[in-house]
Formats: sequence, structure tokens, C-alpha cells
Amino acid sequence: MVFMAVVITACQNTDTANTLRTGKVNIVVDETFAPLIADQTYVFESTYTESKLNMIYRPENDVLKLFLTDSVRMAILSRELTSDEAKFYENKNIKLRVNRFAIDGLALIINRTNLDSLVTVEEIISVMQGKKSQIKNLVFDNPNSSTVRFLKELAGVKELPKSGIYALNSNPEVINYVIDNPGAIGVIGINWIIQPEEDMEEVVKGVKILGVKNLPGKPGSDGYYKPNQNDLAEEVYPLTRNLYIVNGEGKSGLGTGFATFIAGERGQRIVLKSGLLPDSLPSRQVIINNNN
Repeated sequence: MVFMAVVITACQNTDTANTLRTGKVNIVVDETFAPLIADQTYVFESTYTESKLNMIYRPENDVLKLFLTDSVRMAILSRELTSDEAKFYENKNIKLRVNRFAIDGLALIINRTNLDSLVTVEEIISVMQGKKSQIKNLVFDNPNSSTVRFLKELAGVKELPKSGIYALNSNPEVINYVIDNPGAIGVIGINWIIQPEEDMEEVVKGVKILGVKNLPGKPGSDGYYKPNQNDLAEEVYPLTRNLYIVNGEGKSGLGTGFATFIAGERGQRIVLKSGLLPDSLPSRQVIINNNN
């Protein structure tokens, strides 16, 4: 594969003599979280000017291919590795360091002109299983993405049905598709709505986020909830997933420095600003003036 060769070449050119704050490192990232990680990268490199973070944005399947072939030693994913996947590093006597740094909610979006504003997990499962559903068109960012994998696991299916489901190439394409097709429901990371790319800022105003009701007996089954920070914190939004930074450096290098930064107060404030829920809420100082 051409892109794989390019990535491997880039990795070979990376300065291995780095520290927690200096040098270069390649990090492969689930592209669903590109806006958030771009902000983290900008602040980190602006603070530590002798550092260079080469972020490689790919669908989840490609992220894993790179991370599990020794091409890249750092990965940002929406799931932990399986025991079989982790053996790749265990066989090299490298201890993986895995840190959760945020909680994300998949957003279901529709054209703002659409009168519907609610959907149930039961309806989502039905369309994913190829059964009759009120959902006519469900649109994903990429067939190899973490969003597809998440909903396939939710519905208990290994393959997508041949009708009612569409996979495009990116999150911006999903947003544009929903704008052009009022009957479609798009599945994207909430970060793409809260902090869209500059050329998408006006476009996202044309969509709205659906409220989602969970299956009976599960948290969030008493009403319709959205992937905002309050509903994520209350654990009532059904389509929730964790974000992890997985470190296979095997040493304390620049990748470890970045992982520490994301988990620290500044990194967690960036997560908070992004619309996702930080793993640890940053503290707030309140100064009370008693000079009355």
C-alpha cells in the first residue's frame, strides 16, 4: 500500500533521540477526533517549541494496522486493544501504557429543516440489522471507521446491510450529505459539530443533533438525551465511548510527554472546550473578595 510506505518512511526519518519535551514523534490518530487532537497538538508545540508531533489521521482500522506493525508506536483510539492485539508488544517485551483522557458521544445529525428530532436505540439497531425501521438512510464517515465498528457491535452484526446504510470518506462529507439529503441521519463525532473546521463553520449551522433514547431498562431509557457534556457526565446518553492514548514507545520519549500533557490540567481544559467530557474535570479557582 502506497500510504503505508509513506508512513513507514516518515517514521524512519523521525529523530529517536528525543525527550519528554523535545524531538519528533509520529502518532497515528482516529480521524474522528481530528479537531480535538489538532488543538492539543497546536498548544503542545506552541508551549514546547523544540517538539514536533507528526499526527497521522486515519480510520480506526488503518490506525490499528500501523500501530500493530511497528510503523508507529503511539495511537489515539476509541477503544482499548484486545488481548491478541496487545501480544504484538508483549512479544517485544514492551509494556503498553494506556490512558483514558476523554469521553465522547457519537452525534446523530439531521438536516435542520427536518421536523424529527428524536430517535431510539431500538430503531438504530433495527436499521443496522437490515430490519424495517423508521430510519431510512444512516450515513457514516468511512466503512473502516470507529463509528461503524461501534454501531455494528451495538447491533450485534458483523456486516453492514446492503440497503439503508451509506459510508462516505470523511466527517465533513457526512455533514454535507445530510445538508443535501433532508431524510438522512449522519453519524459523526460530536467534536466536528462543536469545533468544526473553518470552512465548515457555516455548513454545520444547517444540521441539528437528535435526542436518543436507550433500550428499556438501561440508563437513558427514561427520556431522550444528547451528547452534551452534562448527559455524558450523567451517563444517560446511550452512544458513549472512551478515548485512549496508547503508548508503545517502551521509553520516556516525546510521545510520553504528549500523553502526560493530554492527561494534565491544560490538556483536560482543551478537551472541555472541545465539547467532549474530560477524564478528569479541571479544577476551578474562585476568589471571594471579603473587602466590603
